Amino acid sequence: MTDLTPLNRAPAPRDYHLSDDAWELIREATPESTRRAYQEDWKRFTDWCAEQERTPLPATGETLAQYAAHLALGEKAPATIGRAMAAIAKAHELAGAGPLDRRGVKDVLRGYRKRYAKQGGTVKRAPALTLTALRAMVATLDPDTLVGVRDRAVIVLGFAMGARRSEIAALNLADLEPHPEGLQVTVRLSKTDKDGRGRIVAVPYGSNLATCPVRAVEQWRTALAHHGRQDGPLFVRIDRHGRVGHVATGRGDTDGRITGETVANIIRRAAVAAGLDAADAFSGHSLRRGFATAAYAAPDADLVRIARHGGWKEGSAALFGYLEEVDRWRKNPAAGIGL
Repeated sequence: MTDLTPLNRAPAPRDYHLSDDAWELIREATPESTRRAYQEDWKRFTDWCAEQERTPLPATGETLAQYAAHLALGEKAPATIGRAMAAIAKAHELAGAGPLDRRGVKDVLRGYRKRYAKQGGTVKRAPALTLTALRAMVATLDPDTLVGVRDRAVIVLGFAMGARRSEIAALNLADLEPHPEGLQVTVRLSKTDKDGRGRIVAVPYGSNLATCPVRAVEQWRTALAHHGRQDGPLFVRIDRHGRVGHVATGRGDTDGRITGETVANIIRRAAVAAGLDAADAFSGHSLRRGFATAAYAAPDADLVRIARHGGWKEGSAALFGYLEEVDRWRKNPAAGIGL
């Protein structure tokens, strides 16, 4: 085909058609938890538009700015407003409605962030899980119960990997490969890996039996095998009757896989049981923050290796924010000036 002369022909109707299979692949490009949050944000926006007699799709820049102000007056956190705008933008993108005019939204958010800070508002961050806190949490788990064995594996493996809660929940038994020095764990999908290239995380044996991630995972795998589970999800539900992977009709994945929210609940429950300060604020992200700060505080810390291990992008602002918590005191510029 060498003739690239444009054809003067109207587009065929199929030029704008996508099959159900194509739409399903587009849907899978966005994590389920994000889709669920976007759906809720979109519903709230459309409900507001109906009340205000505004058009949600396509939305004008003025409608977006007014909605952002509406959320601000409702004292929503700036990050919550930002996510709502992302959900609206995604809906427009999927509908082929073109890019949004966000100029007014940016000004509203800029003014609101200043007001939010003046009024004492702060960005809520999950506390970093220290090794001392980790040991205290693990000590509350009963090693003679399935729940105790599973929860210990979730907590110590997640910490050792510096993993996101979604990454922990998504692990399969087939993603674990024994190694003479520990485990090689394949993370197939992550927030910063949009194309699903995956990464391999080396998890070494721990020096403390109670918090060794390799031994904790092996104990859990043995328990799964005892219940006839040789493949499928690594971490599954356990109901109050002790049934492994049981899913109530119409609820959850049919394979019994836990969710990222379950990971957060496991961590929070153990933190409360251990009597930790601000235990209710602990979440799945506490493992990730805790790993970053603990690894950076080690004598032979290597920023590049820490970032690759935890799947942070090069130059990640989030990672540097965690490390600042260590350097704030370890490398304090005011400490050695003779005050």
